[in-house]
Parts: sequence; C-alpha cells; structure tokens
Amino acid sequence: MKENKTIIKQEPNLTQNAIGVLEKRYLLRDKTGRICETPAELFKRVASVVAGAEKYDRDIWLERFYNLMVSKRFMPNSPTLMNAGKQRGQLSACFVLPVEDSLESIFEALKFTASIHQSGGGTGFSFSKLRPRNSIVGSTQGVASGPVSFIKIFDITTETIKQGGARRGANMAVLRVDHPDIIEFIDSKRDFHSITNFNISVGVTNEFMRAVMLNSKFVLRNPTTGKKSHSIKAGELFSKITQAAWECGDPGLIFLDRINIFNPTPNEGVIESTNPCGEQPLLSYESCNLGSLNVLKYLNGNDINWEDFRSDIRIATRFLDNVIDVNKYPIEACRKITLRNRKIGLGIMGFADLLLAMSIPYDSQEARFFGQKIMSFLDREAKRYSTEMAIQKGVFPNWHRSIWKKLGYPPMRNSTVSTVAPTGTVSIIAGVTGGIEPIFSARFYRNILGGEKLIEIHPAIKNVLRASSIKAKEASRLSNIEISNIIGAAWEPALKISIDGHVMMQAAFQRHTDSAVSKTINLPESTPVSEVQRAYMLAYQEGCKGITVYRDRSRADQTLEQIPEEKGVCTSC
Repeated sequence: MKENKTIIKQEPNLTQNAIGVLEKRYLLRDKTGRICETPAELFKRVASVVAGAEKYDRDIWLERFYNLMVSKRFMPNSPTLMNAGKQRGQLSACFVLPVEDSLESIFEALKFTASIHQSGGGTGFSFSKLRPRNSIVGSTQGVASGPVSFIKIFDITTETIKQGGARRGANMAVLRVDHPDIIEFIDSKRDFHSITNFNISVGVTNEFMRAVMLNSKFVLRNPTTGKKSHSIKAGELFSKITQAAWECGDPGLIFLDRINIFNPTPNEGVIESTNPCGEQPLLSYESCNLGSLNVLKYLNGNDINWEDFRSDIRIATRFLDNVIDVNKYPIEACRKITLRNRKIGLGIMGFADLLLAMSIPYDSQEARFFGQKIMSFLDREAKRYSTEMAIQKGVFPNWHRSIWKKLGYPPMRNSTVSTVAPTGTVSIIAGVTGGIEPIFSARFYRNILGGEKLIEIHPAIKNVLRASSIKAKEASRLSNIEISNIIGAAWEPALKISIDGHVMMQAAFQRHTDSAVSKTINLPESTPVSEVQRAYMLAYQEGCKGITVYRDRSRADQTLEQIPEEKGVCTSC
C-alpha cells in the first residue's frame, strides 16, 4: 500500500484525561519506554492496518477510517487501538472459551486464556458442564472440587498476567441456575477478596423464572449424568441471587433461553456464555470486534443529522468487518469459527450527553423512544451495508444455515452487526459517557489504574454551563446541587434515575440490537434488596438478555465515586 503522507492534518482535540489515558495505555513506546507516537499517529496506524484488508482503494478507506477516529465520531475496542501494527496484532475485544468436564479441557482453556489476556482480550466461560463438588471422579475414584474451585484457578492466572502490558484481564464466569453448586457460586464474591478478576452471572432459564413467579420448587441436576441432585424453592434461590448482588454487585443474570432464540447460527451449537461485560453472547471459541459511534457528534439543532450518521455507520461497519480479516488470532479454533460467522458489534456512546444537549430527561418515555429510534436506525443501516458488502466480498460462510436466511433476509456479510458495549476507556478518549449509561454525576472522582484519583466535571455538563456563561473556573467551584439548579429538570445523575428508568432504557435498546446491551443498573446506597429483585424480574419481563446491578458504595474499588459536597475543586477542568 502506498504511504499516504497527507492524511495527518491536525491532532485530535482531546481532553486532559483522554491524553492521560492514551499515554498510559495506547501510544507506542520505544525500547527505553518513551512514548514515540502522537494520538493522530495512533489513529493513522490503526486506519492503515484495517484498510489493509481492502483489495482496491486502500488509500481512500485509510483516510475514511482515520477521519472517523480522529474526529472522535468512532472508536474501536481497545485491543484494536493498542495492537494494530504490532507483531502480536490481536485486535478482538472478547472471546468465549469452552470448559468441558475434564482436566485436559480445563487446563487447555487456562492456557488459551493466558494467551488472550497477554494480547489484550477478555474471556468468557461457562463452567456449567463441570461436575459438582464431592462428585466421584471415575478415573481416580477421587472427589471433584467443583466449578468454583476452578474459577479461582482462572482468577489467579489472570491476576499474574498484565494484558499487553497495559491492563488487567477481564473475565465472565457463568453457571447455570440448575447446577448443584449454584449457591456456592452465588456466594463466591461476597467476601470481596475472591475471584476479583471475574464478573459472574447466573445462567437462568425460562423454567426457573416461571418457577420463581409461581413460587414453586426447582430441580438442580448433575450436569454429567442429568440426574436430579435435589430440589430447592425457586423463590429462595432467587432471593439468594439478589441478596448477593445487593451486597457486592454480583452475580448478574444471563437469560440463556432468550439468548439462544436469537442465536444467528444454531447449527454451530448452543450459546452458553458472554464476554466479560455481557454484551456479546458468543459460541465456544468465537471472538468479536466491537466499535462505537459517538452520537453526540451528530447533534443538529434539536435532532440528529441522520444522513451523516448513516454515512458513518457504513464506514464503521466496513472497518469492523475488515478487522476480522487483518486480525492475528491467538488460537486457530477462534480464527476458524470467527471467519465462519463474521460477527461484528457496532454500538453507540455519548447517548446521555446527547439527551442533555437536547434537554431530554434520561428517565423519560421521550428518551426511550429516541434511543429506540437511534438504535433501530443503526441496526437497519448496518445490515443494509452488510448486504452490500456480501455482494462485494461474499456472505459469511454459515449464511445458508443461519436464522437470517430462514427469516427471509437478503444475504449478509456478518451474522451480527449491532451491540451496545460499555466503551470504558474509549469513551474517555472520545470525551463522552460510556455506551448508553446516564451521566454518573456532575462532579465526581474517577479512580484509575495505579490508585490515582481524578476529580472531573463531565464534559457535557461543562458545555451546558458554558451556554449559561459560566466559565470553567467558576464551574469547578460549584456543588452538584448548584449545578443541578442551573441546568434544570433535564439533568438527572445516575443515582437519581428510577430502577424502571434504567431497566426500560436497556430494554428499549435491546429491541433493536442483534447481540446484547451492556448496562449497569445504578442504585443508591439506601436501596433495599426487594428493589434488586424487582429490577431482575423487570429485565426478564421486558426482553433484556441479561442484567447487572450495582449499589453505590457496596464495593470499595468502584471506578466512579460521588464527591461529598463540601470537598474539592476540579483542578483538571
């Protein structure tokens, strides 16, 4: 490919925190550890590698990809930003690995996990096939230690591996609700010291949820024999799940039957787990490449510039599809199934910032209708462009046995196109709120790697205050209450939003998303356990594919923290 020397025209406009994140995690360093590229050069590096999948017009696509990122309209997942152009070259965000009921399978999965985490990816597992604690092991006549003991081994391995030299590993552990060790699993993180590198979720079935609603008994079964272990009242088990979630934020729920109804390639198997944040239900060995469009960038008066949004959806869809081809997969099995299904996950970030700029309260029917409109547009246009790419480059190989063909869709390049990811650090680079989360607070502490604590005023809040002729230095001295009084009724911090408002927003986006929606249901510290139960049941009834809650201050290591009103001037504002 020819070197395009005109592509870098200017450095991106970045906040101080964005520059800090880029320097800490993303920018290339020389052998002495000194940073040796600018943010603009990072985006050029990524664009150049991803455009390498094009047979024709590579320079044109390179410039389109670059412009999309440097303008902060789009960001791919972290491994793509970190690893594009490096020798390892692993660009996928997430993988799901199988864990069968044998030491050989368990430790093979452990080996693969180490390789994926070294490359910057996250991993998800279902431990549901492992025999329960105290079962007889036929080959040795010994006694099995159960799934939780092996999850702890995976956790220790993750703790010792620093991902790509930049971030700790992230994992998801799933255990089916009918596994005999389910209570041990539910309680496994309540001491706040165990399994710290895992999110955990109970894989629940329609049968279990019906039993909860009917207050009937539910049968737990040995997964290796299928025989009944014992029965338990479903309501009691549901209460144990929600009590643990109230105490420490885990476990969440994954609705397995619902996920598999929407499994686009059921011929390849049953989906048993997701990636670490729950937005990507994946088959064994599948990987997925994620990216998010910053919807605040499309604000046009009191609406979105839909034509610009459509154009960027098409470019971002092609970008993510190209990543599949230029990626260097750490495991051959992952490469094979990823190429057969070609899953991509395009989503959004900055949704709450957009609502605030449009004076739409987050916890309102208007906001949910607008969210559905945005996501249905994204999903529809991404599918249309995937169809165009199928004509140019070919359909995904499993197309003829997919649900899309049975439903009468035209051939597509990708078996999934849409998701809603949490976006984490990439939303800091873009300077907006992650995914579809509400703005946490006007002023808040951000706790980052290394124990550093930053005081921030959210950029969208600063923009609204500027419109009220309040300068940055003045804004830094205002309390959250004073800021709320200035902004008015459209401003709702995360902990003021009702449980229904949180869950119904997630459900609104899920209706138009192929994969799933990552969203945390933020709860005030004073929330009773009964409200967690209500949130979990509402998520099931409203069609979500999973749910996670977090009660403020239930853990000491939370990323965002409210500032007591009498403290702090924002020195980084």
